[in-house]
Amino acid sequence: MSNKFSYKNTIPRHLVRKKPKRIRFSPKRIPTLWTIRSFLTIGLLLTIILVLPSLIVIPFTRDEDPLQAITEENPIVQVEEEGPSITVSVLRSETKETEKVDLESYVSRVVASEMPTEFEIEALKAQGLAARTYIINHMLNQENTSVSDIESDQVYKDESELREMWGDKFHENMEKLSKAVQATKGKIITYEGKPITAAYFSTSNGFTENSEDYWEHELPYLRSVSSPWDEQSPKFKEQFIFPIGEVEKALDLTINPDSSFHLTRTDSGRVSELTIVGKSFTGREIREKLSLPSSDFSIKKNDDHIIFMTKGFGHGIGMSQYGADGMAKEGKTYQEIIQHYYKDVEIQQINEIDSSFIEKE
Repeated sequence: MSNKFSYKNTIPRHLVRKKPKRIRFSPKRIPTLWTIRSFLTIGLLLTIILVLPSLIVIPFTRDEDPLQAITEENPIVQVEEEGPSITVSVLRSETKETEKVDLESYVSRVVASEMPTEFEIEALKAQGLAARTYIINHMLNQENTSVSDIESDQVYKDESELREMWGDKFHENMEKLSKAVQATKGKIITYEGKPITAAYFSTSNGFTENSEDYWEHELPYLRSVSSPWDEQSPKFKEQFIFPIGEVEKALDLTINPDSSFHLTRTDSGRVSELTIVGKSFTGREIREKLSLPSSDFSIKKNDDHIIFMTKGFGHGIGMSQYGADGMAKEGKTYQEIIQHYYKDVEIQQINEIDSSFIEKE
């Protein structure tokens, strides 16, 4: 870390305390005026040599020591490790280089990147637990244990990026996030003794989604649950207007003036299937092809435009971040948040499960 100011750690040579010379007086000699002046001058010089260094050092040894603050400052994002060391390899999308970071620092930076810092502390704890579970599950089950720093895995910003993003709020924000991460240190979410796929997203439509209704596989702990707190999210409802030609291009079809849109929905209210002019798409396909924030949408045709009204933000599976914050505002703990969004799970220490991945990097 480069410092704006630099301080020397040694006292300048001309102020270093020196051994005073020994002065001998002849016996019975009466001091002259010149001798008295010389003695006073020497005494003054000795006082300067002995006292001045103390005056220089004392101001820098108080509680708020600027030298100590600059030379001994430790980055807040570094979380002290206990037990086995686990290193996460992050493939940086900008530099294409692999950054190696200890597990708890990785979790802190993911929470900083994935969830607003103004959220309640219990919501941040739940996010940290989900983020740690995600990476441990990835390291156990993927041949390539490296992860990306984007949404395809978990968003990750390093310390310099977070400092740039937050400015003078960096220390305040990281202190809060580090406290949240430390509260769940070394813990993960398990189902039948194994780390879960700890999916999470921003905002639901009022319900989360069953895993098989969006993904291919049914996971027993990723069940649809109510999440009414999400209505307070700024992302709960949005509207998108597309020229008909843009929709036709994205879906590779031709929409006629009398074309209709037939929608079927999942139990959570998201679109299961959309049929247009005899061509069918899943709700997920429509969301991805048109870059919609959610697969819960309704459609309205207006002259040469098509209007999509959406509810929610994200795939809808697992923990809703705004829902977690809403629960925390009501006084729920991170354990209660986790138990609500992930069904029949347990919270365990990493060393309580198969830890063969610990040696991997």
